Amino acid sequence: MLNRIIIMGRLGKDPELRRTQSGTPVASFSLAVDRDFKDKGTGERVTDWIDVVAWRQTGEFVSRYFTKGRVAVVEGRLQMRDWTDREGNKRRSAEVVADNVYFGDSKKDGDGGSYQQGGYPQGGGYPQGGYQQSGYGGGYSGGYSDPPNQGTPGYPSSDYNGFHEIEEDDGDLPF
Repeated sequence: MLNRIIIMGRLGKDPELRRTQSGTPVASFSLAVDRDFKDKGTGERVTDWIDVVAWRQTGEFVSRYFTKGRVAVVEGRLQMRDWTDREGNKRRSAEVVADNVYFGDSKKDGDGGSYQQGGYPQGGGYPQGGYQQSGYGGGYSGGYSDPPNQGTPGYPSSDYNGFHEIEEDDGDLPF
């Protein structure tokens, strides 16, 4: 069976980070996700508010780097949860359990000049990285593989992944 979901939307408020009794961090937040079509009666797009739960390092990452209004891309699974409210009524909720959370927009750093983008895989990693720790979670490894070195047309093949060494300086380089 397959249970995968990918959603992209804006955070309606800052994520809330809590810890279980055993100290496991868990962040919860809601994403405002617009539907692809407009309502026939009003002519406006309908927005769905989707609850998301992120555990462990992913939850800590979300609570540290995401704030109200930021665009997030969440990859995970849909989970139905049965619970009882304060009046004793049985309730059922749907939520997305996040495996990966990525930035869906750009935001200037504290330096003011560069932009940060990227994602964070469940189980470890950094906003710009592709580190994955084994043991739980899964998904994205962050790496890529280069095609085999076939050389550049008109130049001999080298051990520099398609690059070749310039043998003489023509003086046109600006540095």
